[in-house]
Amino acid sequence: MTKTLVLYFSATKTTQRVAEQLAQKLGADIHELRAQQPYTAADLNWHDPKSRTSIEQHQHASRVAVDPDSLPDVSGYQTILLGHPVWWGIPPRLIDDTIDHLDLNGKRLAGFATSGGSDYGRSQQNLARTLRENQSTAELLPGAVVMNGRQIDQWLRKIKVTESLG
Repeated sequence: MTKTLVLYFSATKTTQRVAEQLAQKLGADIHELRAQQPYTAADLNWHDPKSRTSIEQHQHASRVAVDPDSLPDVSGYQTILLGHPVWWGIPPRLIDDTIDHLDLNGKRLAGFATSGGSDYGRSQQNLARTLRENQSTAELLPGAVVMNGRQIDQWLRKIKVTESLG
């Protein structure tokens, strides 16, 4: 049984590429999350204040429904690496909905993201708040923005998830 699951949401395939590298480095299972209502290119236009993502990300208590068919059974995993892009400094609202639906009690959770300019500080705070709201006993490990193999290796060593790393 694999102890680590790389779980990710990727609207443009950028986070997917990093998730695939993580899973390969660790020999971990990988699983993609999907939005119940898929995003279009127009939805992702962050220059348009009326785009779907612009509106969603500015509704602070909102959730974006994750496709229930894309939710994995996490019961066999000890560690979950949860990947996402950073939109307006935080994870897409779909990540909150995912945490709402998964039983993460007793698990180790670490977020990782891809970003063109944000660090992981506000994303980490968002994950911590969502876990608290769910009264989860998950151990939240430090998250990071990781964009290449060197950053991935450094982060995995920092959070001590190195089952297959050389």
